[in-house]
Amino acid sequence: MTDSLGDEAPHYAPHVYRKRTRYLVLIDAAGAMVARLFDEARRPVAEFDASSEEVAVMTTGLRPGKGADAAAWDEALDGHSRQERLAADVYTLDV
Repeated sequence: MTDSLGDEAPHYAPHVYRKRTRYLVLIDAAGAMVARLFDEARRPVAEFDASSEEVAVMTTGLRPGKGADAAAWDEALDGHSRQERLAADVYTLDV
């Protein structure tokens, strides 16, 4: 005899959550400004139009760093030109 009252709930694997978004990069991509989100390891999380309302909400009260030309951004921003990377705004988001 078991101590359960009826059928047991199925056993699921514990949830695996994505790491928090740490950086927001506003960068030109072939003439259009895009917002790119990255986690703390600079892995891409999302990309969307930089003119969206979400960008304004996420950056309220934050000051961007200018340029994403450091070696730490090489892999994350592969495909962007040096000029695009130099002109990028990099926000470190509150976590």
